[in-house]
Amino acid sequence: MHKPLRLALATATAAALTGGLLTFSAATATAADSMHVPQADFNGDGIGDVAFSAATAYVSGHKDAGQVVALYGTATGVSSAKRSTISQNTTGVPGTAEAGDKFGYELAYADFNGDGYDDLAVASPYEKVGTDTNGGALAILWGSASGLTGKSVDVPDPAPSAHDFWGKNLAAGDFDGDGKADLAVGNSTSTVYVYKGGFSTSGTPGGRTTVKPPIQSGSNDFPYGPMHLTAGDVNGDGRTDLIVDGYETNTSYGWNTNYYIPGTASGLSVASASVLKTGLVTGVGDINGDGYGDIVSGASWDAKTGDGTTIPDSSKGGRVNITYGTASGPGATSAVTQNTGNVPGTSETGDGFGWDLDLGDVNGDGYADLVVGAPNEDIGSVTNTGMVTVLYGSASGLNTSTGTQGLAQSTAGVPGDDEKSDLFGADVKLDDVNGDGKADLLVGSYENAGNGAVTYLPSSGTKIVTTGSRTVSPSTSGVSTTGSPQFGALFAD
Repeated sequence: MHKPLRLALATATAAALTGGLLTFSAATATAADSMHVPQADFNGDGIGDVAFSAATAYVSGHKDAGQVVALYGTATGVSSAKRSTISQNTTGVPGTAEAGDKFGYELAYADFNGDGYDDLAVASPYEKVGTDTNGGALAILWGSASGLTGKSVDVPDPAPSAHDFWGKNLAAGDFDGDGKADLAVGNSTSTVYVYKGGFSTSGTPGGRTTVKPPIQSGSNDFPYGPMHLTAGDVNGDGRTDLIVDGYETNTSYGWNTNYYIPGTASGLSVASASVLKTGLVTGVGDINGDGYGDIVSGASWDAKTGDGTTIPDSSKGGRVNITYGTASGPGATSAVTQNTGNVPGTSETGDGFGWDLDLGDVNGDGYADLVVGAPNEDIGSVTNTGMVTVLYGSASGLNTSTGTQGLAQSTAGVPGDDEKSDLFGADVKLDDVNGDGKADLLVGSYENAGNGAVTYLPSSGTKIVTTGSRTVSPSTSGVSTTGSPQFGALFAD
C-alpha cells in the first residue's frame, strides 16, 4: 500500500493493511454540487471517465516510477480498449520516470483551464527535485477531445528544498464560488496551498493562498501534514468546503481528528472551522436529498487498541461516521457498521469496513448512495479476500434496512474468485461510466500478489448488477506486472 499516513493512529491501528488507498471526495469542476456528486469527463463526450494510478509500477525498468491510467466511458462501460496510460516518460509530462517517484500517488480532477474538458492533477511526492530528496512534484494533465494525452504543465513546490512531499494530498473544488476551479495541495507540513481561479494553459494560477487547519489546544494535529483532503458543498451555499483529516498529539495514541473548513466568497475560512467525527477516508454527497452535502468518513480500525484502550468514534471491524449537512454546516451524526440493520456481513475484528468509500446516485432517485469497502473481510476460510457494501440514500438518510447489497468475488456473476489477500474493495468508485445517468460501481483490488485489477459492475437503473461486468487488468492496460504495480489502487477524486 502506498499511503501509510492514512493509518488512523500514531502508535496503533488494527487494520491489517500496511498503508492506505485514496478515498473519493465529491470534487467539483466549476461549482459545488451537493445534490449530484460530480464526475470526470476528460474527453468531453458527456460520459463519465475514471482515472486511477499504478503508483508502484515499473516504467522503463525503474521500480516504483508510477503510471496513471484513464479509462474512458462508453455506452457499454469502461474497459482497456479505450484508455490512456501515462507516465513521466510520456511526451509532454514534466520530469522523467525514475525509481521511487510514485507518479500518480495522489490524483484530483477538475476543469482547471476552463476549456470544457476535465483535467487531472497528478502528484509524485517522492520525486527528487535537484538536491531535494522527496521534495515532490505536481503536474496537471490537460483534458481534450482525445482525453488525456500527456500534454501538461508543472505546478512547482512553493517551498523548494524542504523535503516536504509536495502534492501528497490533493482536492479540487470551487472554494470561493467564482465559477473557476481551485486546487488544494497538501504536503508534510500543516500548510495547505490553495490555487484559486484555475490555471492558464501555461500553468499560471489565478492566485494562491495558504490555509492552516485549526489545531486543538496543546496539540499538533498534522505532524506529517494532513492525511487526506476532501472537497464538497456541505452547507449548500454553492461554494466548496474542505474536509481535512489528521490526528492529534494530545495523547500518546494520536487519535484521528477531522476538520470542516467552509468555503466563503473570499475562500476557505479557518475561523469558521469545526471538528468532525473521526475517519480517514471521506466523501461528500447529499444522501437525504435536502440540498446539503453530507460528510461520510470511514474509520476502518477496530474499537480498541492492543492494550484495551477504547478508541473514540470507532467500532469492532470498522465503521462509517455520517455527519448530515445543514445550512450552517455539519449537523447531526450517525454511524453504520456491519452490525447495523440489514447491512451485509458481521462486524469482526480487522475487517476494515470503511477502508474506502464513495458516493453516487445508483438508482437515479436524487439521493446519493454509498459504497463501502471492507478489503480485510474473510469469507469462509479465505482471509483478507474483501467485499464491498452498497447502501442507498433516502429522504430519511442512509437506508440500512432494505435494498442493501453485499458484493464479493464469490458473488454470482462477479468476475474472479475469493482468494487470500485479494483485498477486493481496497478502492471503490461510484460514477456513471456508460452514460445512462446512473452511477456504476468500480472496485479496485490487489489481485495476483499486488498486480491489481479494476472490476466494473454496472447499475441496472435500480441497483448494482453483475450483467455486463468485467475485469480490467494491468497487462491489458499498458502497465507492467513486474513487481507489484498496485494497478487500480487509487481512483481520482
